[in-house]
Amino acid sequence: MKIKVIKTKKDYEEALKKIEELFNAKPNTPDGDLLDVIVTLVEAYERRHFEIAPPDPIEAIKFRMDQLGLKQSDIAEVIGGKNRASEILNRKRDLTAKMMRDLHKKYNIPAQSLLS
Repeated sequence: MKIKVIKTKKDYEEALKKIEELFNAKPNTPDGDLLDVIVTLVEAYERRHFEIAPPDPIEAIKFRMDQLGLKQSDIAEVIGGKNRASEILNRKRDLTAKMMRDLHKKYNIPAQSLLS
C-alpha cells in the first residue's frame, strides 16, 4: 500500500482494510511499522471527520458513580446535601461552578464533561 494522507471516504475505507490485513503484525517489523503509520493516519482523519461531543454532565456524574460504586448519598457531601444531589441528578437544578470544581477534584470527572 502506498502511504498517503487520507482525504476521502474511499481512502479511509482502504486504510481500514489495510489495518485489518496487518492487525496481527509484530511490532518493530516492516508490517508492524506500516500498521502504526496507517493507524496514525486513520486517527487523524477520524478526529477531523467524526468529532465526538463530550458527554452530558449528569450522565458523566452517573457514569463515574457507577464506576466507583457510589450512591447518591455519597456525592451529596460534595454537591451540598441529599436534596441538592437529588435535584441535580434529576435535572431539576443546574450544577454550579463550585459543584463542578468539587466533583472534578474529588471524583476526577473530566472538567470538560461537567462544563458542557
